Amino acid sequence: MTDTPQRTRPLRVLAAMSGGVDSAVAAARAVEAGHDVTGVHLALSANPQSFRTGARGCCTIEDSRDARRAADVIGIPFYVWDLAERFREDVVENFVAEYQAGRTPNPCLRCNEKIKFAALLDKALALGFDAVCTGHYAKVVVREDGTRELHRASDLAKDQSYVLGVLDEKQLAHAMFPLGDTVTTKEEIRAEAERRGLAVAKKPDSHDICFIADGDTRGFLARRLGKAEGNIVDETGKVVGTHEGAYGFTIGQRKGLRIGTPAPDGKPRYVLDISPVTNTVTVGPASSLDVVALTGIRPRWCGAPPSGPGTYTAQLRAHGEETEVTAELVGDELRVTFATPVRGVAPGQAIVLYDGTRVVGSATIASTVRAKAAATAG
Repeated sequence: MTDTPQRTRPLRVLAAMSGGVDSAVAAARAVEAGHDVTGVHLALSANPQSFRTGARGCCTIEDSRDARRAADVIGIPFYVWDLAERFREDVVENFVAEYQAGRTPNPCLRCNEKIKFAALLDKALALGFDAVCTGHYAKVVVREDGTRELHRASDLAKDQSYVLGVLDEKQLAHAMFPLGDTVTTKEEIRAEAERRGLAVAKKPDSHDICFIADGDTRGFLARRLGKAEGNIVDETGKVVGTHEGAYGFTIGQRKGLRIGTPAPDGKPRYVLDISPVTNTVTVGPASSLDVVALTGIRPRWCGAPPSGPGTYTAQLRAHGEETEVTAELVGDELRVTFATPVRGVAPGQAIVLYDGTRVVGSATIASTVRAKAAATAG
């Protein structure tokens, strides 16, 4: 296998510049590699002041200015593209609808799929660009037959391939990740930015969800969906508390339950189930969270889909650990069985399959099989 295809000849590259240090260094490296680079900042809010401030987001007026200054230092043309309406429809509204349905979405993964490598890439290709460059830590590898694969970053501690697991082979053919080969600390990336004269060298990393200005997800959803009082029950159906909206909970949640009555065994209780139909939240012991299998829908493959059952490792959240699984595509569904039970698996999350460092593909979790239920059925 060879390295990323973008290094074989100079390309016209559109560098997505969030205003952070990673995307700025990625754009600078693309220029250094000899490519014809143009910078673009995506305006994702009709009211940027409603997004995070204090250099913690990726969509504020402050971020746009930081991106422009970085482009000036690098010496590349720079534009701001308004994708606010597309972002609202594909990311924000989807986020609200998923929580309303009792599921737990990943808005960053959705943004990569629908905005950065769909809306942005489509526009870039229409304008004659060859590739979109971002500051993600991941690698695109070209095989001898010309097919492309997505792999984990060389530095596994910074790997971001999970949130890119929605990309298909066509999108990978036009993706460039100049930081993917970097085996350095974040401090060294910042030092590189400083050597290049980039003012974002000391800018803090972004955190949380960019379109929730105060970081209060439950409050954001309450403002959008309104309060809806309901019951919190244990596994027997006994009411142990109340809530102001089932959408404010996620599977595996322990904090913020506000249950006045302690569990009979004195141990912590966790959210086991969320029913939007009855507006009920079910809680119970940690052992009841054990999941042995799941079904995924809307699978997306970073290349050809697998044929027949196979053994892989799976990642269930952006910074989660890998776990061994057996997976098979049955019709349009991905059936996954875990080698050992896992906890905190929620419908709406993405499961990303790996074969070594290669990303095989991803699917959205639709349903799970708990260990207790499986034992009872058996």
